[in-house]
Amino acid sequence: MTEQNKIREQFPILNQKVNGYDLIYFDNGATSQKPVCVINSISDFYKTSNSNIHRGVHTLSRTATELFENARKTIANYFNVKNDQQIIFTSGTTDSINLVVNGLAKDYLKAGDEIILSAYEHHSNILPWQMWAQENGGKLKIIPLLEDESINYDAIPSLISDKTKLIAITQVSNTLGLITDIEKIKSFAQKNNIPVLLDGAQSAPHMLIDLQKLNVDFFVCSAHKMYGPTGIGLLYLSEKWLRELPISKPGGGTIKTVTFEKTEYAEGALRFEPGTPNISGAIGFAAAVNFIKSVGIQTIFEHENELVQYAQTKMSELPEVIIYGVSKHKAGVISFNVKGQHPFDVGTLLDKYGIAVRTGHHCTQPLMQHLKIQGTVRISFAIYNTKQEIDFFIEKLKKVITMLS
Repeated sequence: MTEQNKIREQFPILNQKVNGYDLIYFDNGATSQKPVCVINSISDFYKTSNSNIHRGVHTLSRTATELFENARKTIANYFNVKNDQQIIFTSGTTDSINLVVNGLAKDYLKAGDEIILSAYEHHSNILPWQMWAQENGGKLKIIPLLEDESINYDAIPSLISDKTKLIAITQVSNTLGLITDIEKIKSFAQKNNIPVLLDGAQSAPHMLIDLQKLNVDFFVCSAHKMYGPTGIGLLYLSEKWLRELPISKPGGGTIKTVTFEKTEYAEGALRFEPGTPNISGAIGFAAAVNFIKSVGIQTIFEHENELVQYAQTKMSELPEVIIYGVSKHKAGVISFNVKGQHPFDVGTLLDKYGIAVRTGHHCTQPLMQHLKIQGTVRISFAIYNTKQEIDFFIEKLKKVITMLS
């Protein structure tokens, strides 16, 4: 049995037929499938250890607390974070970004301040900043794209002013798969003492994330794109912002003492985790991280890159297909259109052959406006995908093109 088959065997959902065909799951950019170890970790928690955490003295509560905090340690270790209290559990990338925006809006951001974003940001890294700007007299400045859809880094210095308070940028475009040069972004930020928020939703599943080496102020990602469960993600805070980011979501679990006159809040991660957290989700997230470690993140990156380049080459041979963001430096994603056809129609017909793809604007409508299109068909890969699946996809894409023409 090949290593690829051993990996695929760990994902029970792949062992099914859709519309009479073997499922080919090319929608990993939206969410990846889950290996048995992740599924079992969640099931085992509810079977043997389910209890609320941190304040119980009974055995189940202490066991659940230990599992939850060990999950934090596992995830901190994976991302090379020495102080596990810098890892805040949230419901996902969107929640993490909102936590930063709402915290910074209390004291740090003032009327007239400016935030720099890129033109290929996900809506999750646009809307919270836009809402702050509209409500507080702030301004968003956008890094433009070049003709090949990559970021125009040369334009950044002209966007920076004494009002610039943050650069918030994705590490990998969820629509194009293009990888942002974070070192270039940081060089501009550090010269001007500007904090950086890095959206790792599409980078963490595909590439090594060493947060000590990256040395950004904020990092966010979601477990469900990393072979983990939905409804759980993380916010990494630098030591400075762990101390200084104001609380914007108070509640049980975030406090030391409460009176009607005054509340003293907890230190570390707990001050940002109100209410009962997603305990099973954190445990599943840690199991997903352990799965990635067992395969090797470099192995995952190289495998997916091989698939991307193989698929790009095959698709470029079809004159009816337009590929966006063609590059040799991509992470697991290809967006394309069939000339003269709506992406929904292409995606619907591909589903008839058991091929799951994503269609639409992918929560990047400003990018779609830049490209002058309504949306795209997006295929996105994971460690369990194969060249044989791509060959089948190409064969059926040709049929779809013929059916629609």
